[in-house]
Amino acid sequence: MKKVRRIAGITVASTVVIYLGLAHGLALFSETKAPAGEQTSLNMENIETEDDELPKLETYEARDGSTLSYRHYESDADQVLVLLHGSGYHSAYLQSLASHLAEAGTASVYTPDLRGHGPAPETRGDIDHISRLEKDVHDLIDVVRDRHPEASIVLGGHSSGGGTVIRTAGGDEAHPAVERYLLLAPYIHHTASTNQSEESGWANVNVPRMAGLSMLNTIGIGYLNGLDVISFNMPESVRDGTETLTYSYRLQKGMHPRDDYASDIAAMENVRVLAGSADESFHAGQYEKVFDTRRADVRLLDGLGHFGPVLSEKAHQEAAAWIEEES
Repeated sequence: MKKVRRIAGITVASTVVIYLGLAHGLALFSETKAPAGEQTSLNMENIETEDDELPKLETYEARDGSTLSYRHYESDADQVLVLLHGSGYHSAYLQSLASHLAEAGTASVYTPDLRGHGPAPETRGDIDHISRLEKDVHDLIDVVRDRHPEASIVLGGHSSGGGTVIRTAGGDEAHPAVERYLLLAPYIHHTASTNQSEESGWANVNVPRMAGLSMLNTIGIGYLNGLDVISFNMPESVRDGTETLTYSYRLQKGMHPRDDYASDIAAMENVRVLAGSADESFHAGQYEKVFDTRRADVRLLDGLGHFGPVLSEKAHQEAAAWIEEES
């Protein structure tokens, strides 16, 4: 009997050693390469914004003492929209939608530069913990609630910013001040039927490293989570040094819904999804299948691409009408 136990113990120990060795090997000995070729399919040239059109960056203090930045598009409206940017860039490209909503008297809009992004982040492309962005968004909403105590608050996001919204809503403590959600071409998950971001040439995922780090995190080992796992392809013509073209494992995970993304989505009510029917990054026609249509109203805008929900006047009007309909 003792011999059997020894053999079993050796077998378990050997399995653990092999598991750890494989996971570390995948994580440490694979390179995150830049996507091949010049990115043209997303028409990113349209995201360029003149500096004089942008509100100045303001700051707030997060719960860990860090100073984070946001832009405020002021309005007298009794609605407030906190709008999160997508991967690779920062809040500047949200200017046309935010300005439209503020100038039309639809909503006062706050567009933060998520931690790890923006002109001068403390650590570009990384955060200290997978859940950090959720906490940062909550802290900004606290600031907004103090400034607008009677306002109705909408939390929104574009692309991976939409994914961050879904993750935040599905967290342990969804912010009680948020009444509705506006998702613009949101990223859901790499296993969701909406996903085709890698095929678009926009992103290049280091699959072996992602697999290795996922294996380690499954057993509670996270000390390698600062390694980069994904790179983004932005045209040279729109780069100005403020872009963020690689993400660590913890930032990549923190900007997207959890693996059980259906549970995160189920935590939301009063949701509007706006996407272009010609989205180059995601299968927009699959959004209705992914979302519970009892909670979410999905609208596809004919002919618009991935940035259309942010840049198109038609989308601006759709977003404004939805925000105003329950104001």
